[in-house]
Amino acid sequence: MPARKVYLETFGCQMNELDSELVATQLRALGYEFVPAPESADVVLYNTCSVRDLAEQKVRSRLGEVKLRKKREPGLVVGVLGCMAERDGVDLIKRMPVVDVLCGPAELDKLPGLLDNAVRTNDARHTADSGADLRSANQVALQGAASRRSSTLAAAGDSLEMLDLSRAVSPEDHNGSAYVRITRGCNKFCTYCVVPHTRGAETHRPPDHIVEECRRLADAGVMEITLLGQTVNHYRYEHGAAVSVDGVLQPQKGRSFKGGHRRDPLAGDRTTTFADLLRRIHDEAPSIRRLRFVTSYPRDFGDDVLEVMRDSPRICRYLHVPAQTGSDRMLKAMNRGYSVGEYLEFIDRARSFLDEPEKERPLMIAGDIICGFSGETEEDHLQTAELLRRVRYKNCFIFKYSPRPGTTAFDRLPDDVAEADKRRRVNELLAIQHEISDDIARRQVGSELEVFVQGVSAREQKRQTGRSTGSRAAGNGHGVQLTVGGAGLDGADPPGAPVIAAESAPASGPVQMTGRTDGDLIVVFDCPQGRSPDSMIGTFVRTRITRANTLTLWGEIV
Repeated sequence: MPARKVYLETFGCQMNELDSELVATQLRALGYEFVPAPESADVVLYNTCSVRDLAEQKVRSRLGEVKLRKKREPGLVVGVLGCMAERDGVDLIKRMPVVDVLCGPAELDKLPGLLDNAVRTNDARHTADSGADLRSANQVALQGAASRRSSTLAAAGDSLEMLDLSRAVSPEDHNGSAYVRITRGCNKFCTYCVVPHTRGAETHRPPDHIVEECRRLADAGVMEITLLGQTVNHYRYEHGAAVSVDGVLQPQKGRSFKGGHRRDPLAGDRTTTFADLLRRIHDEAPSIRRLRFVTSYPRDFGDDVLEVMRDSPRICRYLHVPAQTGSDRMLKAMNRGYSVGEYLEFIDRARSFLDEPEKERPLMIAGDIICGFSGETEEDHLQTAELLRRVRYKNCFIFKYSPRPGTTAFDRLPDDVAEADKRRRVNELLAIQHEISDDIARRQVGSELEVFVQGVSAREQKRQTGRSTGSRAAGNGHGVQLTVGGAGLDGADPPGAPVIAAESAPASGPVQMTGRTDGDLIVVFDCPQGRSPDSMIGTFVRTRITRANTLTLWGEIV
């Protein structure tokens, strides 16, 4: 029997990108073949995001399109993975019976069994000549109430850890860059956020598993690693409480911090803190040229982490630290757990440790802002504008607030800011951030920066294909597609996404490449004559910056 062909499209953040990569590895090992277009697939999977409504709207649109095809091909299997599956639950199948498989982000290790059952069910219906019967195969794996159980996750055995441990690592599986998960879930319960409900309680992977994964990636040629976590600087693994199931060391539930700290209070020989983990990866995987991490929570970011970043030359001088608002009143309503003063104190402290403009290594900071949250007044909005001017983000992802079902804000707080006011406030903040980003970019002109090459620019893609695309491939060459479903109103991708500059395409000329600096600035430059663009991807080049605008630097290889 020929291999089943799978199309996998991913929406949202880096967590989802990594989940899709791990799912693809798992399914390939079982003989599934990945294809770049849904029309040629026997199995169509959407890995979803629920952080903003825009991402879910795109998934609903995709499901509407595939429904028409399934009427013609009842053997087709359609799956919804990730946060939207977990948030909507079986109600999604009731509303859209075209969906055969639902699998939450904490249950992805069960996906092969779900797909096998769905394939067999749909094949049986097809053989029975069921015609246009759109009944779902109804294969479901969701964490539900188990996501917040109070006992350690290890008590039941964390089978999801095996998904990370079984990751395929070869030179063909990356373009020199890779994500590595260190924590899952979140304990913060910000009132607007669905993540604690869809991804469950905060859990921390064993440090030896993480370091070994980084070593294997380095041996396969990975030059840049990004550590992932919803609140990545909360990482802490207490070895005295470690549990092993069937010989596999298990992740641990995270502790809830009650207040800010400058150093992890439980640091010691029997505990690996986030600072310890960064130092271990930096020292034990020396061929990794760049180590970065997202996303950081401002209140619990200690001096111990900043010291390791300062003293470790291969850790990037880049922080993504969402503020969400510049109003203390709004921060309290959002349940963010810190004040504007505490946030600014952290920013100043980080710069005092890490800002080295004389070495062309200034600290670059990115942020997130939500406009029009429940009860936001013009005064709150003006305070957020002042925060932008004070912090001077390299870039900031600025979004209109959209209530998400299942969150505290959806259930208890009115969405009482007019849509027109939300749009106006977003545009006003974007204008401020545009000026700041433009100034930061232009200050780089004349400097020489090391650039990690990620691919050809959007201009080059348009020239080669004759059209502009709103999607970008995940970069592994195996038909896994990534659609950024959570783009901001300014069109910016989520943190870490390879945003690339677009200009009108010339008829001919050198191939234009794109890459990123240590501080996450985007640089475009021409591929040297006689050099293959493919051979450039995943390498580092020294580039002199010749001009700049808000989101892009232009450079020449030196």
